[in-house]
Amino acid sequence: MQKNINAGNWYNRQQTKDMRLKKINENLSLALQEAELTEPTELQKETFGTIKSGADCVIIAPSELGKTTTIVINVIQRLDKAFMESPRALIIVQDKAKVMEMQELFKKYGNYTDLRVYGVYDQGDIDWDKNQISLGIDVIIGTPTRISEMFATAGFDVNQLKMFILDDADIILRLRHETRIAHISDSIAKTQRLFFTEEFTERVDVLSERLMIEPFIFAFDEEEDDEDEDEIND
Repeated sequence: MQKNINAGNWYNRQQTKDMRLKKINENLSLALQEAELTEPTELQKETFGTIKSGADCVIIAPSELGKTTTIVINVIQRLDKAFMESPRALIIVQDKAKVMEMQELFKKYGNYTDLRVYGVYDQGDIDWDKNQISLGIDVIIGTPTRISEMFATAGFDVNQLKMFILDDADIILRLRHETRIAHISDSIAKTQRLFFTEEFTERVDVLSERLMIEPFIFAFDEEEDDEDEDEIND
């Protein structure tokens, strides 16, 4: 795993082992309790405050440590409720299956909010997607190609975005979507940028350095998180 010292602050996972999620939204907390998710993973505990602050982050962790749940929790926490018509969070994922998985988690953990979440993917009807988004959306989840196509044809407005999230960053960049990702990101005047990746590859390193402002870099391993059976997982 490569490490860019100048990219931000590299966190050792043992430094904040006893942290808890602080000042979590009441409605989100209630949904998590009803889902019997009462103990956050180390990944969620250590990153929650930094993500909530609006800082850019690169989060490196195996897929089994609850990255998808971490994204959903933090988006619900940050956005809280429906507001205006344009999306405020854009989440780019690798494929249709991941789009649908994340949509289900938003339904599950956002059932006490009125956040409007919509997913787009390569096999969908782009005109239908545009019409649905024009009715008012808070969160868009989509694959790189479909998000890029919609962006190029004014399918959604980026001016209100508060969170620009790239999940499965190492996989997406291995498929050479850097230009698409960068083009969309460069069009956003100011937003929080979050990369979630299983490996801190050279492509992830280069793109994060280009797009982010002094990002915090968190690294996790799988071995120690296996100790807690009741943690929040994907």
